[in-house]
Parts: sequence; structure tokens; C-alpha cells
Amino acid sequence: MATEHGTVDLSEDDLRAVTAFAVACAERVLSIFEDCYPDDRRPREAIDAARAFSRGAKRTNALRQSGFAALKAAGAATAPAAAQAARAASHAAGAAFLHPLADANQVKHILGAAANAALAEELSGTTDEDEGTLSWAGAYMPSEVADVLGRFPPAPDGGGRAGAMLRTLDASVRARS
Repeated sequence: MATEHGTVDLSEDDLRAVTAFAVACAERVLSIFEDCYPDDRRPREAIDAARAFSRGAKRTNALRQSGFAALKAAGAATAPAAAQAARAASHAAGAAFLHPLADANQVKHILGAAANAALAEELSGTTDEDEGTLSWAGAYMPSEVADVLGRFPPAPDGGGRAGAMLRTLDASVRARS
């Protein structure tokens, strides 16, 4: 729940749950990136670092930097689906840095990996809508993550197709709660 000071209560356990969810989403499409760029380990390293945090490791600058490195891999990718898969990995690492601000933009830390993974699937044609990450994420999302999401305002406008997917998932989860 948001406080009167515009902040949200977040525990380390909340951050670990959100990060574990983001890792699960990003892992679904990592192969899309690695099939195109088998020698570029930046997205995998971001997912591995995020997974380690979700399992109890410290939240470090190395984790943050792995997310930035995955984002650079996305920027260097010429294959659109691979770029979105790398962005999903970047969001997985970034999930550990969800800020306790009652700001709609923070929803990207919670759902960004799912939205970019879904877009990677759409662009690569690897799955249909009913089996894709967007549907899976809504069904798989642990109640702890849905609870954290509910503490923030709804997802913001913008962000192109990935932003639209983020808002669809956000609305779906909120409707169930």
C-alpha cells in the first residue's frame, strides 16, 4: 500500500519474489537471443545474476551492471526478436532494483521482463497468443508478486508494443485481485 509520502512498502523478500518472477519470464526467450548471438553471454549473465539475487545473494553493483550489459546487447542486436529477448534479460536484473516509489513507471520493474519476452515471441513467431509469455505470466505470477504489483499505480501509457503488452498484463492481474 502506498504511504502518505508517496512511497510503497517493500521488503527484501518482495524484491526477491519480483526478481524470481522476472527471471522466469526472461528465461522463456533467452534461446531466441542465443540462437542469433551464441557468443554474446550478456543476457544470460544478467539472468544468472538476477537468479542469484532471488535466491539470497546480495543486491550488488555487479547485478545492476549485468542488466545494463544486457541492455547494450539489445541495442547491438540487429534481429528484433533477439533484441527484445535481451531487453527481457535486462529487466530481470533490473527487477531487483524496484524502487519503493508510488510511481506507475515502477511497474516496468515488475512486468517489463514479461512484456519484452512476449514481444520477443511475437516477433519471432515462436508461440501463439494462448501459450505465450503474456498468458503464462498472468497465470504463473505468484500471489506475492501480484500483491507487490497492487501497491503501485497502474502501468503508464507509452512504450510501444511492449508497453501495450505490459498494460494488458497489468490490467489482467489487477482484475483478478
